[in-house]
Amino acid sequence: MRSTVERRDSIIQIIQKNGKVRVDDLSEQFEVSSVTIRNDLDFLEKKGICYRTHGGALIRKNVYEDPTLEEKQKINKKEKERIGTKALEFIDSGDSILLDSGTTTMEIAYRLNSKKNLTVMTNALNIALKLLSFDDINVMLTGGTLRKESYSLVGPEAEASIRNYYFDKLFLGVDGLDFDVGLTTPNPREAQLNRIMVSRAHQVIAVSDSSKFGRRSFSHICSIDSIDTLITDSDISTDFENELLLRNVDVVKV
Repeated sequence: MRSTVERRDSIIQIIQKNGKVRVDDLSEQFEVSSVTIRNDLDFLEKKGICYRTHGGALIRKNVYEDPTLEEKQKINKKEKERIGTKALEFIDSGDSILLDSGTTTMEIAYRLNSKKNLTVMTNALNIALKLLSFDDINVMLTGGTLRKESYSLVGPEAEASIRNYYFDKLFLGVDGLDFDVGLTTPNPREAQLNRIMVSRAHQVIAVSDSSKFGRRSFSHICSIDSIDTLITDSDISTDFENELLLRNVDVVKV
């Protein structure tokens, strides 16, 4: 039986793919009442995902963007490479670290062969496969349901895996960073897993290029106050940097 979060995430994916949905079709597909589906669509309308129509809903364009990993890799690539290189300075031999899925965290993974005696847990298949080629890294992969768009594992199995451990450091990629709503990402299941990651790490290090600042995505991960350090590019505005410093977030520019 799907949770409410999982069902609503699936409905979003259907709306994104087809541009519209019908209550009766969704009720049959998810084996829930039409009242439940109407409540789901009302919730998504309030979040700005869709417009409610008689008997269904239509997509609201340019709100819930969840690009594929291949599409993300083309965006601000040089900045992500510099961020990934700088992140190595925060990793000591013998550390246990969590690597979130994403293109910026992948840049960190590419460079971890210089470290010794690391334990790395990730929910990203592509990151785990890359780390297997390095010596002296103990690679741990969560279980869970595979999201083809991001090569990431999500869901109760992934969450249970992470809850079993405590880590020295988490490197967390985000799609939006806003002072009012905090850190956000498009996918609800990714956000839920990220929240658990934050709770299991002694030090939380966000890695993000400055294009994400002031942006809000659909799903809340955590507040700004939950992160210790932000590694970003030099295009961060002075006002944004000062506000982060006031909130006791160390800002590292590359």
